[in-house]
Amino acid sequence: MMRGRCVASIGVGAAVLVYAAYAMLLVSAHRALVYPFHSQSTLDLPGFARAEVSGGAVPVVAWVHDAGAGAPVVVYFMGNVGALPAFEEMLSHHAGAGRSVVAMGYRGGGGVPGAPSEETLKADALVLLDGLQQVLPEHGPIVLHGYSMGTGLATFAASERDVSGVLLEAPYARLCEIMARQAYVPACWIPGVDHWRSIDAARRVEEPALVVHGKLDSVIPYAHGQRMAQALPNGELVPVPSGGHDILMQRPGYLEAIDSFFDRVAKR
Repeated sequence: MMRGRCVASIGVGAAVLVYAAYAMLLVSAHRALVYPFHSQSTLDLPGFARAEVSGGAVPVVAWVHDAGAGAPVVVYFMGNVGALPAFEEMLSHHAGAGRSVVAMGYRGGGGVPGAPSEETLKADALVLLDGLQQVLPEHGPIVLHGYSMGTGLATFAASERDVSGVLLEAPYARLCEIMARQAYVPACWIPGVDHWRSIDAARRVEEPALVVHGKLDSVIPYAHGQRMAQALPNGELVPVPSGGHDILMQRPGYLEAIDSFFDRVAKR
């Protein structure tokens, strides 16, 4: 009997050690999973030009479309593809609607040097906003637009700086929850992990906010969008019934909803 208990205890101990080693491995490798910036392709879109904004430890790289003096400006934070060519359709839509656009490059992707992390990307986002006049000296109202991973940057920046509005497309409440669901580790409780607790920042955003989320999203579940809309003091949720994670632009009513929002908040 005692021998059986000893064997069981050894087995449990070994399982705990294996799981701990697995968790430690994920901590050390998690940034490669969160920021899989494999593409170094740079944006080559008519009307957009590469620019650098100074003010931080290193210049922040962005691609800029200038729609003229006084035009509203969309500051765009992309998803974790990390390369802006994947988002050309959305950038072209904003430019075609008469808006200036400043799309931030991410360190480590899309031809931008450096290594990405939650800390460095958030710092870059604030440098970009603080130095916006370097690239658009006569810009109009500022509206932030974040998609997927970029919603964390848009929410954080809106909680730290004055803007006219923020659009969150497929946002997460806490990115560490997504990690935990996929990797079977309590990522939100592990030190050294980039947690991206957007819902905490959302409570500090006073500007009008539009949350657009596909009900069929299997990457970031729709419930995250609901929680974010509820946490935002002036949040509005637009569900996309047939939308997944990557194809919202093609769904009926999507562009009309975001254009109406941009037009409304840019006139405030």
